[in-house]
Amino acid sequence: MAAGPAFVPFTLPGERVLATGSGERRELVEVLEASPERTAPVCPHFGTCGGCALQHWDHAPYLAWKVERLAGTLARQQIDTEVLPPFAAQPGTRRRVALHARRGSREAARLGYKARKSWDLVDIAICPISDPAIAAAIPALKRLAAPLFEHPKSAPTLHVTATASGLDIDISGVERKSGGLSADARVQLADRAAEADFARVTLDGEVAYQARSPQVRLGPATVALPPGAFLQATAQAEAAMADFVAGQAAGAARIADLYCGVGTFTFRLAAIAPVHAADSAPDAIRALSAALATAPGLKGVTAEARDLVRRPVLAEELRKTDLAVFDPPRAGAAEQVAELARSGLARVIAVSCNPATFARDARTLIDAGFTLDRVLPVDQFLWSPHIELVGVFSR
Repeated sequence: MAAGPAFVPFTLPGERVLATGSGERRELVEVLEASPERTAPVCPHFGTCGGCALQHWDHAPYLAWKVERLAGTLARQQIDTEVLPPFAAQPGTRRRVALHARRGSREAARLGYKARKSWDLVDIAICPISDPAIAAAIPALKRLAAPLFEHPKSAPTLHVTATASGLDIDISGVERKSGGLSADARVQLADRAAEADFARVTLDGEVAYQARSPQVRLGPATVALPPGAFLQATAQAEAAMADFVAGQAAGAARIADLYCGVGTFTFRLAAIAPVHAADSAPDAIRALSAALATAPGLKGVTAEARDLVRRPVLAEELRKTDLAVFDPPRAGAAEQVAELARSGLARVIAVSCNPATFARDARTLIDAGFTLDRVLPVDQFLWSPHIELVGVFSR
């Protein structure tokens, strides 16, 4: 039988292992000769929970492997650039998690992450990656989810965000065809939210309970979050990226902040130069605009709700702009980048959660005369294969 590569989860380079299965994908049975880089996982759910894949690897080689993968993704697009030392998130800093709920008892649902290679649920007791406020609230979140199962097809997900004013929970996946939650279930939901002192609970964006407006600090501004708003996964990674972006933006005369969300970079950039911010989410733009009153002394911000796929900001609209920053979803920003490439911009800064689509978009800019000067790798999804980055272009 011809030998070929085999991919075995929970192994490390150089190890000798016993594995089962056939083809390229195998399952680990036993580690016969362990790597010196192997370490004890910190979570009792590791190996069954699908949330973390790399807790068994020492931090330094784990991080180096992530950066190497990023460099390899860029190389496939024939892109060579300076790769800066990476930012690495620490345990206990994830402020945004999605927890799946399944029917349990009347008092507490089962709650956790999906199991590896399965739709089954791993009912978690702890979560070492999560902000302590989220980790401590797991029992209360299980109680909160218990009234959500009136319809047999309900499969709720609790999108939990730790904010300065408490936990904000947006619940999706509750069956609506039967009329949604009954009045009794809504009362139970609100009572349990109050009991846990949550800031807000929403059902697909509709407020079911609110004690306080969930707020976060973004640079000099305080932003009241709309339900389900996007935030960077850790506040520390957000600060590292924002500081880097602001440093690379120094000297700009007018800035476009595209896919701006609720203003992750907007407020910091507006301390440098006037900013035009655009995003497809009207709620995010309203939150950003309202937060301007909390940050006096900025150079000026205009904001618009605009679908940057169907209606990208055109090269002609960027005539008086010398720097564009964009932070798109995983699909990248092909349509918007085509306009940036056509424009007369001197500098572009790209923030990306997907190295593959970043490399594709970077190639478009490079082919238009830009140089990718440097890349900052950002590891904020700890113990996963996922890595993010900030890229700085000039011409």
